[in-house]
Amino acid sequence: GDSVTSITVGNAISSEEANHVAALLSKVRAAASHYSPVNTKGPSAASAVKKMISGDFEKRVDAGLAIIDSVRDAEQQLASKSEQLSVLERIAPLDIPLELLTSSKHVEVYVAETAKAFSASKGLGAGVQVHAASGVVAIACTPDKAAEVQIILAEFGAKAIQVPSGEGRPGKVISNLQSEVSALEAKIESEGAAGEAWAEANGRDVVLALEYLTREDAIYTAPTLCAVSNQAFAIDAWVPTTKAESVKASLSGVASHVHAEEFVDDHHHHHDDDDHGHAHVTPPIEFDNVGPAQSFELMVDLVGRPAYGSFDPSLFIMLTFPMVYGLILGDFGYGLIIAALGFWLGSKPFAADPVAQKGITILKWMGVWCIIWGLIFAEGFGFVWDNSAAGNSPFSFLHPLYDWTYANIHFPAFVTDAMNMSHLTVPWHRASAGHGLEEYVLISVYLGAAHLMIGFIIGFVNVMKAHGIVAAFFEKGSWSIILTTGFIHIYGFLTGSHDVLAITPAAMGLGVGLVCLIIGLAHFEKFGAAGGLIMGPIETFGLLANTLSYLRIMGVGVAGVKIAEVSISMGWELMLSGIEEGAIFSIILGIVLFVFIQAFALALGILSPSIHAARLHFVEWMGKFYDGSGVAFAPLGGRTLHVEG
Repeated sequence: GDSVTSITVGNAISSEEANHVAALLSKVRAAASHYSPVNTKGPSAASAVKKMISGDFEKRVDAGLAIIDSVRDAEQQLASKSEQLSVLERIAPLDIPLELLTSSKHVEVYVAETAKAFSASKGLGAGVQVHAASGVVAIACTPDKAAEVQIILAEFGAKAIQVPSGEGRPGKVISNLQSEVSALEAKIESEGAAGEAWAEANGRDVVLALEYLTREDAIYTAPTLCAVSNQAFAIDAWVPTTKAESVKASLSGVASHVHAEEFVDDHHHHHDDDDHGHAHVTPPIEFDNVGPAQSFELMVDLVGRPAYGSFDPSLFIMLTFPMVYGLILGDFGYGLIIAALGFWLGSKPFAADPVAQKGITILKWMGVWCIIWGLIFAEGFGFVWDNSAAGNSPFSFLHPLYDWTYANIHFPAFVTDAMNMSHLTVPWHRASAGHGLEEYVLISVYLGAAHLMIGFIIGFVNVMKAHGIVAAFFEKGSWSIILTTGFIHIYGFLTGSHDVLAITPAAMGLGVGLVCLIIGLAHFEKFGAAGGLIMGPIETFGLLANTLSYLRIMGVGVAGVKIAEVSISMGWELMLSGIEEGAIFSIILGIVLFVFIQAFALALGILSPSIHAARLHFVEWMGKFYDGSGVAFAPLGGRTLHVEG
């Protein structure tokens, strides 16, 4: 009969070069893990890195690892000697040589701590010698008395002390140990400085070598990913669509058969397993953004990589997250500081790291949007910078600008009337009742409704692509109907058109949406009829809570304004009155209070609006459409960040 060729998993390439790469990679990883080096001078050519590695690089890495070992060894010795020192200081009051505190064949010695040391020393019979001092007792006895001594020590709640080995009185041993501890601490400090100097000199080379060697090691171990027979090998891998043709062209010269086929997800059902119980495998995900949107991938990854075939919200978050952040903080003075902080951090060595670059870009966008909203609100460092009754700025150079904007920038009447925003002007005093606070409340809710509607539309497209238009209508379209009709009905009530419980066309539309939602929950999301009837109305009220959650924009924003105002009323005005009265103490106290409260307001302004803007995106908005179950695409040999070619 015909012989069957066995197919097995390939073995890693074993050669002197492969073994050397693996061993050196292990060392480099250890150095990188300890020193956390950064590449501050940008990428290098692969040929240059290969040349560097073939030189004295391994000797330099060994020197860096030797420093690590030296520090760890000194730290272990320091911990041991510090522990001995602690014990000796506890038994020092006894002033008994250490060799006499060690048990022998004929004598048992017990040393223990107890608050009742002198009481414990009484009541012990013949054959027992006791030496008590403040808080500590030493007892020597013959072996036949050991049990009796232990019982008495237990009655007095004594805690046994393990006496370290050694000779001489504790005081002298303590003195010697203290000298050794000081020497070890000095060694750790000097070796630590040597380690920092080593990292400064070799950090970039370690980063370059780590990437280069990881790639080389992946080549040597690649056969373990292949199916191998005596005649051939085969490998199945994911390739980004944009690179499929170039990968085919590169492999065609060395492989007899190369086939790239676009993945088509035709599983229109809600389970990760198909109808036969097989796992539903989807490709790993690689982001496909350009420009600043790439930085906001960092935020998306915080809630997981998008599932295959679903919407990547990085670009949208780039547009809305810093805008919402700026709408909350809304102070151009703080915005300038935040933007300047971003540029300053960008000049630091660690900014060369791709992840750090993304974080710094996000910070700059937050600062710019904060400046934009701050100019609209005429707010800077807590002051109002226009020439209105609310204005309290010590400088008037922005008055002509705001006089012009107030006189010339008018929103169309149909917009302000429809949105019920009669005080929507530039500048717009968001924290003054009757002059813009009401508009701040309304715009928070309007923004919330619009943001959620966009989320439901994205969710509709996601479900339609995965499960068809009918499932999309009942799962996401029902929510869009509820949000739209509910908004129109409540808007009519607030403008006095009808009562809150009136039967209006919008209210009837809301009922239709609720019925569609119940069907969606019961059938498409597998809650069952009873589950759909119970959860439908509950979930509808949950949507109302989601929408009103956007009021945190107004709430946190006004709170920030009032904190900044405190710095003016408590600090700035006190300083001005001190200048008028010639009171030096008032001037100094006013400056200190102003600067301290401003710093507190800025710190809170960086932290709190960030958290609330992130929550509105991650919970309220992305909860309507986002599936973060995707797996990040990890190319063979890692990504090209520092080594080119």
